[in-house]
Amino acid sequence: MGINRLLRGIAGFFVLASVLLAVGHSPWWLLFTAFVGANLLQSAFSDWCPMITFLQKIGFKKEILPRT
Repeated sequence: MGINRLLRGIAGFFVLASVLLAVGHSPWWLLFTAFVGANLLQSAFSDWCPMITFLQKIGFKKEILPRT
């Protein structure tokens, strides 16, 4: 599995988990959903994502995509 696919899976899991926690436990969990969304948005503009940095530190290699 590539690092980009793993990143999307982690982000999707965090969003779904925080929504389920907001429904079942406390609406304050929606702040975590907002944090994940804001992080995805900033990474789209800055081309830097803290989760990718973390994944690289634990051994995942960053994919080099061919230019089209």
